[in-house]
Amino acid sequence: MKSVQCILAFASLALSVPILTEVQLPTLLGNSFGVPGVNTTYDYVVVGGGTAGLTIAARLAQNNSVAVVEAGGFYQIDNGNGSTIPALCVTQYVGADPSDTQPLIDWGFVTTPQAGAANRSLHYARGKTLGGSSARNYLAYHRPTVESMDRWATEVGDDSYGWDNVLPFYKKSPHLTLLNTDLRPSNSSVQYDPTAFDNSAGGPLQVSWPNYADAINTWAELGLGAVGVPPNPENFNSGNLTGSAWNPSTLNADSQERETSQTSFLAQAIRQTDIKVYKQSLAKQIIFDSSKTATGVRIDTMGQEYTLTATKEVVLSAGVFQSPQLLMVSGVGPRATLEQFNIPVLSDLPGVGQNMWDHIKFGPAYRVNVLTSSESLNNPVYAELTAQEYLQNRTGPLTVPPGMIAWEKLSSNPAVNWSRSTLDALAEFPFDWPEMEYLIENGFAGDNQNYMMADPKDGYNYATVSAALVAPLSRGNVSIESSDMADAPIINPNWLTHPADIDVAVAAFKRVRQVFENMSNVTIGEEYYPGLNVSTDAEITQFIRQTVIQLYHAAGTCKMGPKNDSMAVVDTESRVYGVQSLRVVDASAFPFLPPGHPQSTVYMLAEKITENMNRR
Repeated sequence: MKSVQCILAFASLALSVPILTEVQLPTLLGNSFGVPGVNTTYDYVVVGGGTAGLTIAARLAQNNSVAVVEAGGFYQIDNGNGSTIPALCVTQYVGADPSDTQPLIDWGFVTTPQAGAANRSLHYARGKTLGGSSARNYLAYHRPTVESMDRWATEVGDDSYGWDNVLPFYKKSPHLTLLNTDLRPSNSSVQYDPTAFDNSAGGPLQVSWPNYADAINTWAELGLGAVGVPPNPENFNSGNLTGSAWNPSTLNADSQERETSQTSFLAQAIRQTDIKVYKQSLAKQIIFDSSKTATGVRIDTMGQEYTLTATKEVVLSAGVFQSPQLLMVSGVGPRATLEQFNIPVLSDLPGVGQNMWDHIKFGPAYRVNVLTSSESLNNPVYAELTAQEYLQNRTGPLTVPPGMIAWEKLSSNPAVNWSRSTLDALAEFPFDWPEMEYLIENGFAGDNQNYMMADPKDGYNYATVSAALVAPLSRGNVSIESSDMADAPIINPNWLTHPADIDVAVAAFKRVRQVFENMSNVTIGEEYYPGLNVSTDAEITQFIRQTVIQLYHAAGTCKMGPKNDSMAVVDTESRVYGVQSLRVVDASAFPFLPPGHPQSTVYMLAEKITENMNRR
């Protein structure tokens, strides 16, 4: 406890009596940051202050000395309201245009030219800030399906990853605040399974619903129901991804601001532990001794190089692109790649950087007769009113990240006419794994290049319903272009290179059109974009390739698996094969990408691995 003892002495000729009074002092914030340029020793060094990294660091710091190394700073300072206000932070600097980036909070990664995406090179947004991609994502909080997690357990050969066994770890992080029904229309009420959350676990991550509902979502709910996608009363946190629901978000219910691993886990650790944060610091290389034991990390903070030593372990949580990159530049990875750059091979692991899974999206847009984000772009008076409503009351459209999502297993639809090869490929997924997600977007997404610039700004309001592929069969990879972490990794997602993905994408696009056909009370005229002249499968395929964008859900590049799996990089404790005292704990360690948005599963994995580490 941070306190002082004041000793007051009352003396008499015969006796002195000390009286002890405890005075509580506030946390000394500056004590939570490491000093750059000074070689320092800790029990653990965590590389990456993102979703997993800050969760791990905060949990370990309860009983250990911990340093966490993050290349970025505080997004609240570096990007202001653009990173904290929900309706703003899901549209800024996340487009496919390589120029649509903000270097203070985003790495600015660009993919290699993608054959499946009309040979385009796409910006791939990744968080370069405390909070990582939890500070850059769409705020969606839900869990995957029961059978997908049971498949995880089977693939890695460890029953502790089955649904029933990981559910307590899913429940450990979040604190759910119920919807304020007084602030939302009655037709946007929320159903959920109360047993899916356990606030008694004391999780610091705030999860809730916004104090507003975009009108287009209520109409989309009706359109979805009309085509056989009904509301889901469990709200996607009980292992069932079917139907539609108002999805909970990582959102502070009081402030109506984005919640991240920084505002939750790091904030708690700064108050309660002696954690040390090295911000704006790049991890350059993992240091190993002669027995291949990780002993520390070489760091660069604005040109100052120094070493942070770990007496227990080094934990990599640098993300799906930079965790494999840091392994490779440190001598762990495919031999041929390492030798190409004269990197001494410590552990020849061909799976490092391979097995990249990802989700992609695309979709049509209509003019609509309800207010959407288009109104703010067309009408400065309206934009000012919504800004004042948010600032004064924390209500209104600016509180809303994507509100409603839905899922469907298209292969169960008898109207879908797929080839036997496509059906056989999809049959590899568990029966409760949907192939398609519906994303209701309160504005004009267009070609997904730049969401702030896309709207036609012609006085109309626009809405988009995007389809996302959540059972992808195309696999990508990550590699290095040098032995220096200052050089960006080579990112090759290989989207839409498996023929079954094209079949599913075309069917999903047609399915979205059916939803819009059942929203005629709100749509104006025919489909605005791309237009009904895009009608044949070939034309739809071309449109998808020209406009597709990722959902930033890349996973699996440091695959978890048994030792006899030649592509496995880590075991079920996230320990890297072939070396000692080194773990990878982030989405790169997933054996595959489960259906849905992966944020909750990243928190789960961090909680699970850290609990096991603390038991040792």
